[in-house]
Amino acid sequence: MSSRRALGIPALLAALLSFVAPSHAIDLDGLWSSDPALCDKIFMKKGKQVVFSPLSDLYGSGFIVEGNRIRGKVARCTIKSRKEDGDTLLVSATCSTIIAPQDLQFSLKTVDDNTVARLIPGSSALRVDFHRCPP
Repeated sequence: MSSRRALGIPALLAALLSFVAPSHAIDLDGLWSSDPALCDKIFMKKGKQVVFSPLSDLYGSGFIVEGNRIRGKVARCTIKSRKEDGDTLLVSATCSTIIAPQDLQFSLKTVDDNTVARLIPGSSALRVDFHRCPP
């Protein structure tokens, strides 16, 4: 495996896991992209299913939420628990890659119905926003 791919896996896992909120706070089911203008470059339809386009990493990052499951380009996660603290959600999940499963904890903040922010641990100034893609 190339070092580029190895370094990208932890970052993708963090991105994937930082965007799940309880259904009463925000409905996260659907497609989420780091750039809403590039949704059609990150995702594509394959039959009746939405998948990642072959070159999706060139355009940004994204994930697909279906209930308590999160799909990313290189990881699949299952949410084990969620805890709300105001507009911030603390999430615990198990993610699997081609390498190994890993338990992760992360936080996210609901910005609005179509935007969630992954908060970088230890710095309230750093965050990454993800936007809901149209169906």
